[in-house]
Amino acid sequence: MILSKKIFLEDIARDSGIRFGTSGARGLVSDMTDRVCWAYTTAFLQEVVPEAKRVLVGRDLRPSSPAIVQACATAIQARGIDVVYAGALPTPALAYYALQERMPAIMVTGSHIPFDRNGIKFYTDEGEISKDHETAIAQAVVPDAGVYSSTTELISVAAPLDVYRERYRKFFPGGLLSGMRIGVYEHSSVVRDFLTDLIRQFGAEVVSLGRTDSFVPIDTEAVSEEDQAMGREWAISHRLDALLSTDGDADRPLIGDETGRWLRGDIVGLLCAQYLDAQTVVTPVSSTTAIERCGAFAHVMRTKIGSPYVISAMQTALAAERMGVVGFEANGGFLVGNSFERNSCMLEPLPTRDAVLPMLALLALAREQGVQLSALTASLPQRFTASDRIKEFPTERSQMLIANLSNSRQAVVAVLGNDYSNVVNQDETDGLRLTFASEQIIHLRPSGNAPELRCYAEADSEKQAKHLVRMTLERLRVTGGI
Repeated sequence: MILSKKIFLEDIARDSGIRFGTSGARGLVSDMTDRVCWAYTTAFLQEVVPEAKRVLVGRDLRPSSPAIVQACATAIQARGIDVVYAGALPTPALAYYALQERMPAIMVTGSHIPFDRNGIKFYTDEGEISKDHETAIAQAVVPDAGVYSSTTELISVAAPLDVYRERYRKFFPGGLLSGMRIGVYEHSSVVRDFLTDLIRQFGAEVVSLGRTDSFVPIDTEAVSEEDQAMGREWAISHRLDALLSTDGDADRPLIGDETGRWLRGDIVGLLCAQYLDAQTVVTPVSSTTAIERCGAFAHVMRTKIGSPYVISAMQTALAAERMGVVGFEANGGFLVGNSFERNSCMLEPLPTRDAVLPMLALLALAREQGVQLSALTASLPQRFTASDRIKEFPTERSQMLIANLSNSRQAVVAVLGNDYSNVVNQDETDGLRLTFASEQIIHLRPSGNAPELRCYAEADSEKQAKHLVRMTLERLRVTGGI
């Protein structure tokens, strides 16, 4: 039978509000209907991987994720393609297995964004889809099958998690964490059971903390005051050597030292890159300038915020035959472009954000240096970053604000005050990043995943950086900025 009805993805995006951000197609759960999820999946199969014979599918622990998986699976099966269901697992575990097996993959996850939202990430057999792929999906026209979901039971396979586990067991020495007492903030992270088991296998004593069946949207770039306070309390009361956690789908690490202080993601990335002896670092403009100032890397490439941009620049570096290529974002998610050898053990590439590698790398680095985690940053240039956001701040309003500040120094002074009249550098790679004569930095950009205005700051002390963020957001709330 020839299907005459068609679905235009541009109509789907306009009517539902589901569209690509910095990482995947995302939006409100109420708008991610079976038809919308089916259409996005069908467009991916048609436009990006038309020759696929099987597709790997996984999800996080959000209560809305199983229904989205069913719609994705229905779209896959409608094209005569086999579904390999991996169940609930970390996004990097799904991506790594898909690379090893040379098959495309789909991950249903909203990562760190609020509970009422979710998303879908797409992978080719070579890794995350590109911005060109996203455009092809967004402009696709697909046949309307009229049936968008089914109740067919999907039986999950264990192989993806097993292969992911072996990646680390082969690279890090057995007994790496012997004698350490490590707290795992489990909340609703999909990696919680896997991570607890893995670090026990490396010899650590594990203290399970904060486990819940209610979804908790942990943002590793803007750790809440409550989570900061809990980290300090847990470290003291349980006499911990380290605290480990992730966002919801475990592609962004949250690492706390023995005092319960959560380390910034860009510092985590810098230290992990040093542990691997990386030569080329790719990172967004929002990451700390300590990366350049430390002098550890031959090349530092700056990009827009979002893993697709980091991956694209990593591919450029690899095409230029650079060795030791890694990438990371200010959220701590770490990407590996080349194979790395250390102590005669090999680590294979994984060009998608990963949380487990930086956790083990920092713990291993501290062990090798005979210090606690808090001492690892002592040898780094003392530059401190902070970030926060204004929620429910429409993207259009953010864009107007940034355009106004970009074009007028008077507007900058009107919003920030007279102390911020001397701008020595203006970077518009992603939003607006202003460097002042004081060497303080303020960076504003709209979130790519939610209606939020994000503010990043950098200064010579943690107190100054936090003050810059707080002051900027307070002034914006008062003045409106536009």
